[in-house]
Amino acid sequence: MRKDDRIRLTHMLDSAREAVHFAGGKTRDDLEADRLLALGLMKCIEIIGEAAANISNECRETLPTIPWRSILGMRNRLVHAYFEIDLDVVWYTTNVSLPPLIQILEEILTPKPSG
Repeated sequence: MRKDDRIRLTHMLDSAREAVHFAGGKTRDDLEADRLLALGLMKCIEIIGEAAANISNECRETLPTIPWRSILGMRNRLVHAYFEIDLDVVWYTTNVSLPPLIQILEEILTPKPSG
């Protein structure tokens, strides 16, 4: 794996963890009431998408368990249609989609024992 791809996968993992952490102990109603929480989650998801967009095609092809198209689509929506973001989708992404992505990224990025 290229060094740049590994760095960007790490950025994806870090931002996914942050989003899940920010949402920890919160409810969907909290997201509606707390603009800072909403913006924080949106920014983390945007960073995940931006990092994914800069990962080489070769790397993406070797990692088919990552939902690349969905990640890039979400990033494009947040960046280009920021004025009509559905907070239900942000909440779902944070609480349902990101935990499995974290698990996949941890498996990819954890050094394998040699021998």
